[in-house]
Amino acid sequence: MSTKALSCYHCGSPVPDGAPWQIVVDDTPQSLCCPGCEAVAHAIVDGGLESYYRYRTELPERPDERQAAKADTWSVFDDPGLQSQFVHPDGDEGHVRATLAVEGITCAACAWLIEHRLNALEGVVSSAVNLTHHRLRVAWDPNVIKLSQLFAELAAIGYDAQPYEPDHAQMRLQHEERMNVRRLIVAAVGMMQVMMFSIPIYVSGPGELSEDFFALFHWLSFALATPVVFFSALPFFRNALRDLKTGVLGMDVPVSLAIGGAYFASSYAVLFNVGEVYFDSVAMFTFFLLFGRYVEGRARRRSGHSGNALSGVLPVSATRLEADGSERILPASELAPGDRVLIKPGHGVPADGIIEDGESSLDESMLTGEYLPVTRRVGEQVVGGSQNMENPLTVRVTHAGNNARVAGIVDLTDRAFASRPRLAQMATRMAHLFVLRLLVVTACVTVAWWFIDPSRMLWVLLSVLVVTCPCALALATPTALTAGHGQLRQRGVLITRADAIESLSNATRVIFDKTGTLTRGEMQLTQTCPLNEQSSEQLRAIAAALEAHSEHPIARAFRPFRDATLQARQVKSVTGSGLEGMLNGTTWRLGKPDFATTEPLTPPSAGQWLLLSENSAPRAWFKLHDGIREDAAQTVAALQARGLNVELLSGDTQEAVESLAEQLNITTWHAGKSPEGKLERLRELQAQGERVVMIGDGINDVPVLAGADVAIAMNGATDLARTRADAVLLSPRLIRIVEAIEIASATRRIMRQNMIWSVCYNFSALPLAAMGLVPPWLAAIGMSLSSLFVVGNALRLTRWRTSPAPQIAPATPVTV
Repeated sequence: MSTKALSCYHCGSPVPDGAPWQIVVDDTPQSLCCPGCEAVAHAIVDGGLESYYRYRTELPERPDERQAAKADTWSVFDDPGLQSQFVHPDGDEGHVRATLAVEGITCAACAWLIEHRLNALEGVVSSAVNLTHHRLRVAWDPNVIKLSQLFAELAAIGYDAQPYEPDHAQMRLQHEERMNVRRLIVAAVGMMQVMMFSIPIYVSGPGELSEDFFALFHWLSFALATPVVFFSALPFFRNALRDLKTGVLGMDVPVSLAIGGAYFASSYAVLFNVGEVYFDSVAMFTFFLLFGRYVEGRARRRSGHSGNALSGVLPVSATRLEADGSERILPASELAPGDRVLIKPGHGVPADGIIEDGESSLDESMLTGEYLPVTRRVGEQVVGGSQNMENPLTVRVTHAGNNARVAGIVDLTDRAFASRPRLAQMATRMAHLFVLRLLVVTACVTVAWWFIDPSRMLWVLLSVLVVTCPCALALATPTALTAGHGQLRQRGVLITRADAIESLSNATRVIFDKTGTLTRGEMQLTQTCPLNEQSSEQLRAIAAALEAHSEHPIARAFRPFRDATLQARQVKSVTGSGLEGMLNGTTWRLGKPDFATTEPLTPPSAGQWLLLSENSAPRAWFKLHDGIREDAAQTVAALQARGLNVELLSGDTQEAVESLAEQLNITTWHAGKSPEGKLERLRELQAQGERVVMIGDGINDVPVLAGADVAIAMNGATDLARTRADAVLLSPRLIRIVEAIEIASATRRIMRQNMIWSVCYNFSALPLAAMGLVPPWLAAIGMSLSSLFVVGNALRLTRWRTSPAPQIAPATPVTV
């Protein structure tokens, strides 16, 4: 007979057979799975918080080893230097306050539990949870309780927290968003109430409403429309005034004329009891326009870049290893190049650096868009913001704070958003010219209706101004660009110049550099040919002992074969030739054949070979090979399948370039090209009408990157190459280039669709409004729907999926 397994009353995990842990809730014993859950459950019940279990809607996340690993970092939050960044004075009694971002909040019961637990602590003045944004605002007396104790209390009940301190740009955006919501609410309430008073006037027949009711409804509408105009519509008037001062007419000019003209004409009619009243159209037009802009703003913020990006990526604390071997926890902002930091499993990497000890998997998805962890070993670089997954690492800091790579990424992103592509500039000019022509047409229509029917003149004037407002035209390109940037960023492609999107979509030829682009840029020892009785293992260890004193890329190929018992002495490097050193009392040389020996020797086969000699006597040949990137063949095939010409342009030897081109099925290739030769080839193609995308990574690629229509720098490119590039690959996968071209084409296509729709809508609606066939309320709805259509069309990019790439079997790796 089997019994049903019990679930832990606190966390929902299975309860082991014979587990002694229990809690009594509402006179009913409940089973628990471990002492930790028992401690937390008793803390909740003993504190009078039994309602937490009654009202909760989801089980809390079970604490894991990563959360436990963070326990020793709580003390860092007591550091005065770190607290100065997010802890502020609260009142005149010496109290302080802070805002914390809390993870794991799922419902109102979570907020209730957190507040009651903290408020019960001695020294805590107040605590309040913002359930919408998962933030906790807490005030306390620092003389009674430490901030680290608050973090510990939150962790004890299963909630992980960190300081929340937005930068000035983020605070300004939040303030604007709050004001926009308030203006939208005022406009919505005003519109509904004004419409309520307008409906009886519209549906009543002659004589069914007395003059007193007419006057009452008009005065109530006047009172309700006034805050809509002077509060909700205030940004339109401010922007229109700014446009008039600068002489560049935007869409807010006709909007302000429509709202202001209708309001003051209706106010005059109410005050002097003459003419028609349009308060309902004013309120409705203001609401729909604000609603369209609110939706557009939310969409841009969701798919665009964050104003608080740095604080969301880099951890706030770090464990620095002191000279005496002790550990010190300090704010990550205080790290400097040369510091040695310990990164435990579950912790974030606080700065860029090089691993000195340890091997572990790192999650770099925040930066590269690649969700699979990557393995990093001694001598390899780690990037600030990535997460350590498995084993502790000792890292020597190279760049920290604002000098870290993530800071450079944010700067490049800001540069891209500060500029606009040609199509976007054209849309702005079109909107400006359209407003000018709209005002002229509106004046002509007004004069015409003055003679046709003066009683309908203002009615038609409002409809023309509203229905033809170029809101959709102004939103056509920014929304598509923002969505396109966001989609590219998710896939590890950082656009640094706005023109890159348009240029990518028009590309006809893609040119690759060889080393570090199509290949990994990491030399590998693929073959050893002994020339005496010594074994291959012994000869590789001797060569590795010599290369241990070199920083040349070739030295990395011998790193796996180092033997700690072999130490080369008096090693010197001969530029362009090789290395010479003393080992076991003899002179060893490793390098080109004419450097290693005086004997005329020929390498065993084609390729890059190094010769090892002992006292000028040849001892072994070593063949080196730069491995091809795993997805290089797939990327080339995918580009060719999309009708793009693919070319290989390299400064390497003809044999190496030809061999790589054959493996990747590239028919057009050039070898032995200097930087000037590469630029000359680029100019030749451009003179033939080609639009060229150049992909490279080194300093020698800078001239050709600067001259290309679109320059893409690899993830491991030099800083100079990055600054000259129009786009930077944050991921090591070449297939991202294909995706970038597809997304750029989709972005440009949607921009054109939006512009065509906007122009067609305005030119179709204008004659109908001019003939008096469109009432003001319908004009407001039509204009808003047109804007929302443009925004919705642009948001299709956020759900964009890549087309399947050709499946190419990866090359079989060569082993020693």
